[in-house]
Amino acid sequence: MTEKEYHHCVNLYADNVYRFIFKNLRHEEDAKDVVQGAFEKLWINRDQVDNTRCKSYLFTIAYHQMIDHIRKNNKTTFKDEFSSDTVVTYQQHNIKKILDTALNKLGETQRSLVLLKDYEGYSYEEIGTITGLSESQVKVYLHRARLILKTYLVRVENVI
Repeated sequence: MTEKEYHHCVNLYADNVYRFIFKNLRHEEDAKDVVQGAFEKLWINRDQVDNTRCKSYLFTIAYHQMIDHIRKNNKTTFKDEFSSDTVVTYQQHNIKKILDTALNKLGETQRSLVLLKDYEGYSYEEIGTITGLSESQVKVYLHRARLILKTYLVRVENVI
């Protein structure tokens, strides 16, 4: 990958990678740090990266850095846990907020798979490459995640 191809890759995929990471981390500065680290690794390894595979390579790096970041900063906040389960709040009819809440009910792997498949449009094979899962594992985990989302979204109390 040449310097020009690297810059082209940055221009094409920076927003997509950031959106994917931000949806998972839900913290702007952390998402920026992870994305910057991913592009830094892409720059360092640009000689080994085929330009036609730069998107997959970039998302793979970003995904693994996000997982490392989550594990490193895995802090339990009891306030968030109690407020979501014990306090009933009346939400506005805001579909984005409802979908974000539903996505937050998923584990990190399931949320990543849903975002890669349904938001970013990757194939099962590409998602498997990015996450290090087999294609059949991706299908199973994605199916289970969608069942959790469906169960959450069909409850009237969750969408009112």
